[in-house]
Parts: sequence; structure tokens; C-alpha cells
Amino acid sequence: MKLPFRRGLFWDVDFDLLNEQKHKTYIVQQVLNLGTIEEFKLLLDYYGFDQVRESVKVAGYFDPKTFSFIIGFFDIDKEEMQCYTKKRLNQPHWI
Repeated sequence: MKLPFRRGLFWDVDFDLLNEQKHKTYIVQQVLNLGTIEEFKLLLDYYGFDQVRESVKVAGYFDPKTFSFIIGFFDIDKEEMQCYTKKRLNQPHWI
């Protein structure tokens, strides 16, 4: 099955080699970080709410604005998000 997303979202990989299930987390991450609201709706239609919700929990990075949207929209505690618990968004303050 061919992915219904614009190729520009996946500028850093060979779009034709993306597998919809094997690379699901990467696809979700790219659409949420770089896509439009229409592409977000298409993502939900394509994978379903529950699969997208589970994929965002294990994704490696979201920009801060996208991160805030995700935890609100999917009603996820930020501590459940791998991108929060592993790095960047969980930076300690200076001592």
C-alpha cells in the first residue's frame, strides 16, 4: 500500500522504501512535527487514534509545541512519553 502523505515530510529518507507498519513510529513523528492539520487528520484516519497514540509514546523527538499538543490531544502524561523521559524536553535547570 502506498503512503498517502506528501514526500516532503520524509525528506531525510527514501520515501519509496518506507513500510507503513515497520516505520509507523517514524511516520507518525514526521507528520506530527512537520505536517499540516489536514495531514494530522489523514494520519488519524490512516492508522487510527489508538495506534497513533501508542506510536507517539515511543517516538524519539517532538518539538516543544508539538509535544504540548500531543499530551493534551491524546491525554497522555508526559512521563509516559519516551522523548520526554530520555532527553531534550526533560532538561534539568542550572545549579
